Amino acid sequence: MGRRIDISGSCAIVTGAAGGIGLQFARELAKRKCSLMLLDINAEKLEETAEMLTRHFGVTVHHLAIDLTLPDAVERIEAACSEFGIEPDILINNAGIFAFRPVTDIDERKIEAFISLHVAAVTSLSRWFAIRRKPSGSGWILNMSSMSCWMPMPGLAMYAATKAYIRVFSRSLHYEMKDYGVGVTVACPGGISTDLFGLPENLKRLAVNIKVLDTPENFVRNAVDRMLRGKKQYINGWINRLSILFVGMMPTSVRMMVKHRLLDKGIIR
Repeated sequence: MGRRIDISGSCAIVTGAAGGIGLQFARELAKRKCSLMLLDINAEKLEETAEMLTRHFGVTVHHLAIDLTLPDAVERIEAACSEFGIEPDILINNAGIFAFRPVTDIDERKIEAFISLHVAAVTSLSRWFAIRRKPSGSGWILNMSSMSCWMPMPGLAMYAATKAYIRVFSRSLHYEMKDYGVGVTVACPGGISTDLFGLPENLKRLAVNIKVLDTPENFVRNAVDRMLRGKKQYINGWINRLSILFVGMMPTSVRMMVKHRLLDKGIIR
């Protein structure tokens, strides 16, 4: 892996930071003595998270409760940076939503949220940060895609399609910003042991033990290291890399079995 890059004294913005992977990103960066501005829609949990990180790691933690799907989100974040007197060196676009349902069963507002959060917000925030960091010749963006971006499966249409956008957008932005010294990395995790997919704790433990799921701590530590080294893309684990090929070769009959046995019967919701 080489020597770890020192980011102590830097400042990072983390979206979706009040829980799950976002909280783990915040912890990992705080552990490396990076100050933080945390963004999340849940104001109460966000404040608790900020206090906990300050107490445990002794770093400065600002927080802003914000709905990233609103059209003025970037302007509000810009204003908060000015108010707090910070210049962010790192942007972690982590905020996301998930649903395992047919498109026809998803509420129109949820579909709009997928597009607003995974497409519009990631694009606007990445562009804002890139413009801001371009003159300095430094900075890092880490955008969270998913292994599902290679998986056109029933029930995952909105999630997989919007995560595919994040991957392609980030890969292209990586090349656009390379001459300016601003790194752009996209992380495409396979299963991570969080509450996003609604699995019971016993199944999550089993999946971690047999390496089907990764722990948030391990995934985030490796993702941050690869971001700082300027990697274009991070996929955790050889099983996940192989699964891209496997899923691509999967016949329609298998995909329909997923629909009939899981989706239609509501086993996963």
